[in-house]
Amino acid sequence: EARTASALNHPNILTIYDIGEIDGEHYIASEYIDGITLRTALNRGAIDVARAVDIATETASALAQAHTAGVIHRDLKPGNIMIRQDGYVKVIDFGLAKLVETPIRGTSRGSWTQPGSVLGTVHYMSPEQARGEELDRRSDLWSLGVILYEMIAHKRPFEGHTDSHVIVAILDHPAPPLPDVPTVPPELGRILRRALEKEIGRASCRERV
Repeated sequence: EARTASALNHPNILTIYDIGEIDGEHYIASEYIDGITLRTALNRGAIDVARAVDIATETASALAQAHTAGVIHRDLKPGNIMIRQDGYVKVIDFGLAKLVETPIRGTSRGSWTQPGSVLGTVHYMSPEQARGEELDRRSDLWSLGVILYEMIAHKRPFEGHTDSHVIVAILDHPAPPLPDVPTVPPELGRILRRALEKEIGRASCRERV
C-alpha cells in the first residue's frame, strides 16, 4: 500500500512521507489528516447535493491521477475518503491497489491477488469485481458512482440481507432512480446511469462520466 501510494503525487491523495522498519517492525509515515471519513459524514446525514458533487469531483480528480499513473484503487468506499476540517477531500488506503498498463518507477508491475479472487467491500464492488474478473479503471468509476448515489439518495443503490444478496443485486438489478426532488438536477441522474452501467461491453460509458 505504502509503495503504491507514495508513487502518487496529487493534492487529493494521502501523502506518504516514509516507509521503513525499526527493530523488525514495519512502519508507514504519512500526512496527518485532521478530519473525518466520508462514512462518518454520511452517518451524520449532513451532506447536501452540491457538497456531494464537490466531494465526488475531488475524488474523481484523485482517481484520474492514479489511473494516469497506472494504478487502480479497487476498494473505493466512504471509509477510504477523508474530509478535512477545511472541507478538502483526501483518498486514502491503496491497500488493494493494483498496477495496470503503465509501471511506476520504483515499483513492480502486477497483481498481489490470485485470478478469480474477490477483494474489496461488497456494496461498492463493480459487477466485474464481484465476478472476480480482471479489473481496469472503470471499476473505480463504478465505485465512485455508488458513493455519489449514496450521498444523494442517502442510501446505497444495491442492498441485501447478506453479501451474496448484495452481489446478486449488483449483477442483476438496476440501480433505483434518484429521488425526484427539485434539489437533484436531471443531469445528475444521467451521470449516475453512465457510472453504474453493468454490461462490460458498454462499460466505457463510465469513462465518459
